[in-house]
Amino acid sequence: MFKAARHFWHHRCEALCHGSPHLTASPRTSSSSSSSSTTATATKTAATHQRRFLGTNSRSYRDVLQKLTQLQSNRTITHLFDKTTPSTQSPQTQTQTQTQTQDLNAAALPEMREWLRRAGYSPEDLSPMRHIHIAGTKGKGSVCAFTTAMLREYTPVGTYTSPHLISPRERIAINGLPLSQEAFTAHFMDLWDRFTQSAIERGDMDAATARGPASKPFYFRFLTILAWHVFLREGIRDVVMECGIGGEYDATNVLPAGAVSAAVVTQLGVDHEAMLGNTVEEVAWHKAGILKSGVKAFTVKVRQRPSVMEVLRARAREKGAELVELEVEDVEVWGRGVEGSLQGDFQKMNQALAVMAVKEHVGGFEGGNRALSPHEALPDQMLRGLRTASLRGRCEVLQQEDTTWLLDGAHTTDSLEQVAKWVAAQKVRSSADDEEDESGKLVLLFNQQQRNAPALLKVFVEALQREMGREDVVSHALFTRNELPQSRPQQQPYDLVVQNAAAAMMESLCPGCRIDVRDNVVSAVEDAKRALGGRRGRVLVTGSLHLVGGVMQVLEPDTLL
Repeated sequence: MFKAARHFWHHRCEALCHGSPHLTASPRTSSSSSSSSTTATATKTAATHQRRFLGTNSRSYRDVLQKLTQLQSNRTITHLFDKTTPSTQSPQTQTQTQTQTQDLNAAALPEMREWLRRAGYSPEDLSPMRHIHIAGTKGKGSVCAFTTAMLREYTPVGTYTSPHLISPRERIAINGLPLSQEAFTAHFMDLWDRFTQSAIERGDMDAATARGPASKPFYFRFLTILAWHVFLREGIRDVVMECGIGGEYDATNVLPAGAVSAAVVTQLGVDHEAMLGNTVEEVAWHKAGILKSGVKAFTVKVRQRPSVMEVLRARAREKGAELVELEVEDVEVWGRGVEGSLQGDFQKMNQALAVMAVKEHVGGFEGGNRALSPHEALPDQMLRGLRTASLRGRCEVLQQEDTTWLLDGAHTTDSLEQVAKWVAAQKVRSSADDEEDESGKLVLLFNQQQRNAPALLKVFVEALQREMGREDVVSHALFTRNELPQSRPQQQPYDLVVQNAAAAMMESLCPGCRIDVRDNVVSAVEDAKRALGGRRGRVLVTGSLHLVGGVMQVLEPDTLL
């Protein structure tokens, strides 16, 4: 049954999906051939489906992108929490701001359920789908990539991730491929119209106002509901869903227990302090909020942080979930003989978590609830998935002529330290005699617009110096904003306070390094190329997924979605 389904979806995805995705699916051939009648039916269905998208929606993809920019941004929402962050406040003011944060959190899920209702859905309507729900500070994207690649070997799978690198279509994928422009446009406008009609029927506003963004949820909520809308409309029953921020109050957490087959909590660290707290224990409380009654949850046991594990266990008891703690030894077992497609030794943990979640999920339609040993051999489908998984912008190596671009959107202290280890392990060879470049120095492109950029840069450069055993690891550092030149309003200069602060920090860390500040990605990329002077070398781009996405747009303009 599942082989036939894969054959059908191989054709159907031609109508749904197109382009160079963020989370990509490698081409593969079905292990069995269906009858000619099945093939003809699938082809006809796909053609009819594409005609439906092209023939019934006169509004363009460009219009959709414009409407997305009109929605209240995620940054606007997180800024509400920034304003309530206690710092040097008096005890009385701290109490008031903590209450404000609690109020914002308490309203999050009821508001999301109401937005679902206005779109014509309820949480119970999501139950026909079975979700692998993934939260964590680091590794969520990799676990999503591994999980998607393995699941698509069994059944059609939908994936919802964030943020995107180049196009918002990357966030909603079917069988690892983002929706085509036509499909995204049709589904987006259908959902947009639902919210508009709901506002008109309620009498909240006049029709002209209702047709605009005032009757719509903010950016992340809209796209989350859009993902479910797409999956339900397209008959997807197996879904990989990544949390946005946190877990307990995240928009994705309106999922009822019956819609979740497995939960995953990846590696934890301090991030989004205003929303999640200033300690790893507080963050763990939020992330474990996705645990559901009667649903297994998987995490890697952190022996160095017993207090964090106690928080996760307490939350599992509170939620009625079974917490499965993977031992480091189990991670080593899966790592032996299984060469995953994503680079970095730390991917072994993500690989193991994905394997356990997929085993639990697949058990729901292949053999019921049979207990699965973590030491048993992996099925061929899972091995193929691990080897074909792809996630752009994380430990990615892009070769262009003599320049090796190392791309990773790490933006926390822990993840930047992992990037330093990964970079130190890479080799660069001289174009003249194919010997390793004696200098081994890097050109660095760095930005982090929303966090403490100088502090993150300091952690990263010091880690890189340790890993490479020298201080002069960077020959030229460029600090730039994430925007492309055409995104700037005319006659309006960008604020470069963040970039100048990072440049000052770099000067103290690498006194002999050349340092420049740029206000757009195109200029920074051009300067990086010039810095190599025509020689073979490496350019490292890190600190922000938005920066990585911008650089990819410059390097690969034909992949713009």
